[in-house]
Amino acid sequence: MDFHVKNAELAPGGQYRIDWARTEMPVLRSVYEDFSKSRPFAGLRIGACMHVTTETANLMLALQAGGADVVLCASNPLSTQDDVAAALVTQHEIPVFAIKGEDNETYFKHLNAVLDHKPNIVMDDGCDLVSTIHKSRTSLIDTMIGGTEETTTGVIRLKAMAKDGALKFPMMAVNDALTKHLFDNRYGTGQSTMDGVVRATNYLIAGKTVVVAGYGWCSRGIAMRARGLGGIVVVTEVDPLKALEAVMDGFQVMPMLKAAPLGDIFITATGDIHVIDKAHLEVMKNGALLANSGHFDVEINKPALRELSVSDPKLVRPFVEQFTFKDGRKINLLGEGRLINLAAAEGHPASVMDMSFAGQALAAKYLLDNKGKLSNAVHTIPVTVDQEIAQYKLNAMGVNIDVLTEEQFTYLNSWEEGT
Repeated sequence: MDFHVKNAELAPGGQYRIDWARTEMPVLRSVYEDFSKSRPFAGLRIGACMHVTTETANLMLALQAGGADVVLCASNPLSTQDDVAAALVTQHEIPVFAIKGEDNETYFKHLNAVLDHKPNIVMDDGCDLVSTIHKSRTSLIDTMIGGTEETTTGVIRLKAMAKDGALKFPMMAVNDALTKHLFDNRYGTGQSTMDGVVRATNYLIAGKTVVVAGYGWCSRGIAMRARGLGGIVVVTEVDPLKALEAVMDGFQVMPMLKAAPLGDIFITATGDIHVIDKAHLEVMKNGALLANSGHFDVEINKPALRELSVSDPKLVRPFVEQFTFKDGRKINLLGEGRLINLAAAEGHPASVMDMSFAGQALAAKYLLDNKGKLSNAVHTIPVTVDQEIAQYKLNAMGVNIDVLTEEQFTYLNSWEEGT
């Protein structure tokens, strides 16, 4: 079996952590049990490009239990948990191509190693796997059933491909599922991002001015958790509706150029480029922290940061690069501007990824069940699947809800009843 991990001897520790995460993933456990009985993916190859974490490992094991021949690579150079990668290889015979800290050349070699496996279904996190197929591995398209996409940035890229007529097989936007973005993006990103900032710096958040770029589901989770830790939260936005919502939620809202001199901690999560740009860097206070929780490391203008610095950055802590400007101000970049929650911490808690990865698994089965019926577009997960996942989660939490009576159901579905 071909694979590329940091150290296979790390496997025992990785397996303990995979098992620990599984205890917090009851929905995916139910999917695992169903798949192990029905074996829906028997004879199929699934190629995944995702953050190689304990939660992802449990998703891969569920797919394997369903009969799939699975191969995995990292979707971000800094997000791999090396012990987990080793455990998947040595304990479960799942080929993994991922090393924490890998350079860009190695990253794309790993992408292509997964594609060498000739997958029938792809699972992507950021659209790099899908875009590589469409750019340089087009011979794989004919045997492709479809794919799933985990994150906001990836869905944006896929919709652009579909709009241009470039998308050659159907994709399921797992990120757009209610059980994904309402929970994973908000509660998962909110907690794990602040966890990453605190682990990287050991800073007290209380009393600090935290500038959060954007007010989508990820950013509003970050703003919520920063405020919960005692931070004075400022939100920047380009969308008037989201900006209005942030105001109504009790946050200060202003342009980034106005917020730049005020902030102690800056966190971006927009999916766009240069949200923190040279003009903003030039007016930031001494000691400001810059962190990103968007998928790619482009939201903070790193070339401008280097240009303004009088020397090479100093690594003052394991995930903190310090840049010194001509006037003596020091600006600190966390986690190389990559996903701070995975670069400096462990990503989302398993209990919230439980729903997201159940969505991934069921979306892959939906593709298979509807093979040949779906257009080459970006599709959303059916509401019935979302409700199934939510009900699984409620059951696992011991929460019961009401059921409509026949009279209530009839009333809600009738136009004849009224005042």
